[in-house]
Amino acid sequence: MRRWPDPAEPHPRGHEVAALDDGGYAHTVDTGAGRVTVQFTPEPDTAPHSLEHSDPPTPRWRAAVLTEGVRPDDPGPAALARALADALRNEGAAFSATEVATLWEAMPLLRRYATDDGALADWALIFRDHYVENSVGFLLAAERAGFSPRWIYALDKGDKTLRRNRVHGWFLSRGYRSATLDNSVVNGTATDDEVRRAREVGADVDAFVRAAHAEGRRVLMVDDGGIIALGSARDRLVTEQPDAALELTVSGLKRISAAADMRLPVLNMARSQVKTHLAYNEIADSCVRRLRAIVPGEKFVGRRVLSLGFGTLGARVARALRATGCRVTVVDTDTLALVRAAEEGFDTGRSAHEALRRTRPFLVIGTTGEDALTEADLALLPDGVLLAGFATRDFSLLSEGRVATKTSDLPGVGVRHTLPGGRSAVLLGDGRSLNLYTYEGIPNRGYDAYRAATLIAAKHLCRSAATLTPGIHLGVVDDVVRDAGLYDAYYDTYLADTAEPAETGAEDGGDAHE
Repeated sequence: MRRWPDPAEPHPRGHEVAALDDGGYAHTVDTGAGRVTVQFTPEPDTAPHSLEHSDPPTPRWRAAVLTEGVRPDDPGPAALARALADALRNEGAAFSATEVATLWEAMPLLRRYATDDGALADWALIFRDHYVENSVGFLLAAERAGFSPRWIYALDKGDKTLRRNRVHGWFLSRGYRSATLDNSVVNGTATDDEVRRAREVGADVDAFVRAAHAEGRRVLMVDDGGIIALGSARDRLVTEQPDAALELTVSGLKRISAAADMRLPVLNMARSQVKTHLAYNEIADSCVRRLRAIVPGEKFVGRRVLSLGFGTLGARVARALRATGCRVTVVDTDTLALVRAAEEGFDTGRSAHEALRRTRPFLVIGTTGEDALTEADLALLPDGVLLAGFATRDFSLLSEGRVATKTSDLPGVGVRHTLPGGRSAVLLGDGRSLNLYTYEGIPNRGYDAYRAATLIAAKHLCRSAATLTPGIHLGVVDDVVRDAGLYDAYYDTYLADTAEPAETGAEDGGDAHE
């Protein structure tokens, strides 16, 4: 059903369009068994509903679906009304062409490398990552590089990112398939109903791979979590193997390495130079910004923080909190990491239990990706302590209910757990990565280089998959990214005071493959 902003425009027989006093309009369809009306009302100008502001602002409308003269026993008009509501919900959620063009403009490095590559013409793409704005930029770049929208399948990891519905709506509007394959299923924390839905999506992904192969296409998977190697070969959510993969996470690499039947080349983005030296700085920044935003009334300066983990992410978060004025105690089971922390001047301890016996933190940070606290540790937590996990399993002892506690929701903040003895701890967010909880996470420009590097690696992998041996390849990513000139372009675009920004490729973002 089309929408006509101008009631004077012609419309099909049986349709009526009438202007309303508030500047909106009503579009009515006579079904023969009742009337169904969609009423559009203009919304007042508000702050942007995206990271980038557009000029002029994108107009917003409120839509209501109404029925009139419909018999209760006639399912036809009601079904039409529901279908209209679903269609409007998806269409209304999608980013506008202006918003996408503005987003595209904000990622100049990605634009630079989004040039057509004939090697991608016979490939299909499965992309599983968080539904954030820079994912929109990446898949638009993938289109421009040569992937057909019909052969792109996007999968959300299930985090409550701020604009996930808008990302999903835009993906559908482009002609992609879009669904959720929840990370809780990967981590073994999903409910039976979530597992059932995940298996349905997995079966659809399998069908997508088979259909691509039937048309003579090869399949590339860009994954954040190693879903292709989860479980035994017989029980996996996705059983059809792609022809090549890019893995974005260390946990995913571990799963793939442990799967003896993985017979495909996998490029290692997780430990690449671009992720280690550029992306993790932005991830850590997003963690600290989200932390400060979710408890805006909290004092940080001068207070004790316990940071569990001093790896690539944990070290950066600890340094950022110390720069804020926090007194940070670092715990890590890796002695070398502990040595590094101590020699950087951090207070250190070998275990959370030891650290909690001698300190009284107001905040405990987790960046380990594993259980960071034991049940014995809970007994030492100060009353009212805040728990902030930036990897999914850090505080799963509480988030998964493996310890009996009385809980109360704190909307927009997290969950208060009443511990034995009457003390309480507030688990911020939903127990998953806090920097993705009702938050957009990383600025588009902040992830520009990493998304560009992923595209560079994807194009190389599609060109050379037939010559790469099965298994995980690290040096390939570092070599092709450096050879592509990405670091020079990054420096000239964002950091140099005198150099001109590097020339970009495609200039606008709304018309790829249309």
